[in-house]
Amino acid sequence: MTTMTEASVREFKMPDVGEGLTEAEILKWYVQVGDTVTDGQVVCEVETAKAAVELPIPYDGVVRELRFAEGTTVDVGTAIIAVDVSGGAAPEPAPAAPAEPAPAPAEEAEPKGRTPVLVGYGVAVSSTKRRPRKGPDVAVAAAAQAVQAELNGHGAAAPAAAPAPAPVKERPLAKPPVRKLAKDLGVDLTLITPSGPDGIITREDVHAAVAPAEPVAEAPAPAAVSAPAPAPAVAVYDSARETRIPVKGVRKATAQAMIGSAFTAPHVTEFVTVDVTRTMKLVEELKQDKEFQGLRVNPLLLIAKALLVAIKRNPEVNASWDEAAQEIVLKHYVNLGIAAATPRGLIVPNIKDAQDKTLPQLSSALGELVTTAREGKTSPAAMQGGTVTITNVGVFGVDTGTPILNPGESAILAVGAIKLQPWVHKGKVKPRQVTTLALSFDHRLVDGELGSKVLADIAAILEQPKRLISWA
Repeated sequence: MTTMTEASVREFKMPDVGEGLTEAEILKWYVQVGDTVTDGQVVCEVETAKAAVELPIPYDGVVRELRFAEGTTVDVGTAIIAVDVSGGAAPEPAPAAPAEPAPAPAEEAEPKGRTPVLVGYGVAVSSTKRRPRKGPDVAVAAAAQAVQAELNGHGAAAPAAAPAPAPVKERPLAKPPVRKLAKDLGVDLTLITPSGPDGIITREDVHAAVAPAEPVAEAPAPAAVSAPAPAPAVAVYDSARETRIPVKGVRKATAQAMIGSAFTAPHVTEFVTVDVTRTMKLVEELKQDKEFQGLRVNPLLLIAKALLVAIKRNPEVNASWDEAAQEIVLKHYVNLGIAAATPRGLIVPNIKDAQDKTLPQLSSALGELVTTAREGKTSPAAMQGGTVTITNVGVFGVDTGTPILNPGESAILAVGAIKLQPWVHKGKVKPRQVTTLALSFDHRLVDGELGSKVLADIAAILEQPKRLISWA
C-alpha cells in the first residue's frame, strides 16, 4: 500500500504576476488531476486586473488536486494546485488507527502525528482541551506545605504563627483576541461566566458583559418578542430584459483606477482644432517609403511623434506626483501609453523609452503593441511605468472628449476624428482635413501655461509636419 507523505506534495500558490496585484481569476486549467507535469509547463491561464497571463508550474510531478474551479477569483498567495513530486502512485486511504484508551481527566492528551486521509492533506490530531489549572484548594495546600517545610527546617516558630496563605484566583480561560477585546472594552474577565467549551470565555460573553441591561418596565410584550422580523425584500430582476455582467478582472481594475484618478488628480482639459491636411499627405508618402515596408503607417504614428517632440520642448510636463514624499518627480524618459480597447476592457500598454526611437522604430513598436493588445497577450510589465498617454477616440467617429488621466501620469492626449471640413486656407474657404485635439493634465504638476504650450506645439507640428525636422 502506497501513501503520499505531506513532504512529497508541493503547493503552487497564485503569484503576483504584476506589481502589487492582490487577486486573479482562473480562466482555464490546462491539466487535470492525475496528469504528469514538468518544470516550466503551463498549467493554467489567469486574468489579473491588468492582463491574461499563463502560469507555468515550477515542479516535476503528478497533479493531485486543483484547488479552485475555472471562473474563481483567488487571492495572491493562495495555493491553487497540489503536485506530488515523489513520483509515486496515487495514495490509498490510510487504515483507521486502532482505538486508544482515553487519557485521564487530569492529564492532557499527548499530541499525535498527522494521519494522511486525502491526497495532499493530513488530519492534524490536536486537542483544544487545556491542562486543568490548579484550583484554589490545590494552591492553598501547596502553599501550606511550603510553609510547614520552612518551619520544620528552622524550628523557630510554632505552627500557629504561620501566616494563612491567601487564596489564589484562577486565571480565566480566553483566547488572545478575546482578551484584547475585553481589554479594549474595559471588561474584567474574572467576572464573566464562560459559555464556551471547557470553560472558555467567548467574544459573545465579552459583548454581553458590556451590553446595557434593558429596563424591566420597557420590556416588550411577549407577543412582540415572539413575532418574527419581517423578511428583507428580495430584489427581482427581469432576466429576459436585463443581462448582469460581473465586474472583475481588467474592467474592475479600470473602474477603480479611473475613480482614483478622477478624484485624486485635479484635471484640466484644453482643446484645439487643427488643419492636418499636410500630415495626412505625409502619411501617404511614408506608406510608399521603403524604410516603412511592412510597418503600420497611419496618422497615429505622426501624432505620437508630435507629442514626443512637444515633450522634448516642454520637459516639465513629463512628471508625476509623489503624494507620500510630497515631491514632483520629473521623468527624463517617455514611456508612451496607447489606450487600447480589448474584449476584456480598456488597457494602456506603453512603449518604453519612446523618446529614443526613430520614426520606423516607433512605427514598429506601435504595430506590435496594438497587435498584442488585440490578441489579449499584453503582459503586465507592458502596462507598468507609463508617463503620458494617447487615446484615439477618432477611430469611433468621435470628434473629441475629456479623457481621464491614467493613474500616476501627468497628461493624456485625445485625438478626434479626422475629416473634411470647410477651412480658411490662404485666405479662401477650402475643404481641409481637420481634427480636434484635447489634452487633459494634472493641474498639480502642469499649470495652464505649460499645458497650453504642449498642446499648441502638437497642433503646430501636425499643421506643418516639417517642424518634426526643425524642432526635433
